[in-house]
Amino acid sequence: MMGILLFMLFFAGSFVQADEDERLPNKCEVCKFLTVELQGALDKSGRSKEVLEVGEVLDTGKRKRKIKYNTSETRLTEAMDNICERILQYSVHAERPGSLRYAKGASQTMTTLKNLVNKGVKVELGLPYELWDEPSVEVADMKKQCEIMLEEYEEVVEDWYFHHQGQKLEMFLCGTHVLKDSDQECLKEMWKGDMGTKGSESEEVASEPKVEMHDAGEL
Repeated sequence: MMGILLFMLFFAGSFVQADEDERLPNKCEVCKFLTVELQGALDKSGRSKEVLEVGEVLDTGKRKRKIKYNTSETRLTEAMDNICERILQYSVHAERPGSLRYAKGASQTMTTLKNLVNKGVKVELGLPYELWDEPSVEVADMKKQCEIMLEEYEEVVEDWYFHHQGQKLEMFLCGTHVLKDSDQECLKEMWKGDMGTKGSESEEVASEPKVEMHDAGEL
């Protein structure tokens, strides 16, 4: 299939630059994925049996008290450190509705395009192939909003960690505080495989990139 030129007339892939507000992540989506990543980081360290020694060293050479790592401030600090960097691992899956369009891993559209390239098809997207896996404008914006949100609500996160872990972090931080007077619909959106996409099968096909393929001899 070498020599075939693929013109993209419409492409809603994860790297499309979004210059309209409605294409950028909203507050609900940012908070949702902030809590997903923070809860995930805490879950990884929650089973640690490490014991921390804190306080001044006594004459015996021992410290005043010991605390369990999994209930310590140190664990929370380590979990929050650079947590928003993890947002850059997400891609935009344009074929999915609402907040479900953000997920880790390559989108269906990107996977299809890379397969075409591997088969010798020339794909014109307006940017070098080596930049295809770079974070999209949407994802970069979500990471920036995540950092601002975490700084603003750091004390709320600490309050949850030390006093309210019986409540789900997403509902405590997002539902009760960040989105108290805002739309919370994205918190209800759950990925259910193919059932997570809107519309019928024909509508899904219609949402895929529309392309025209020309043999090199026709150009």
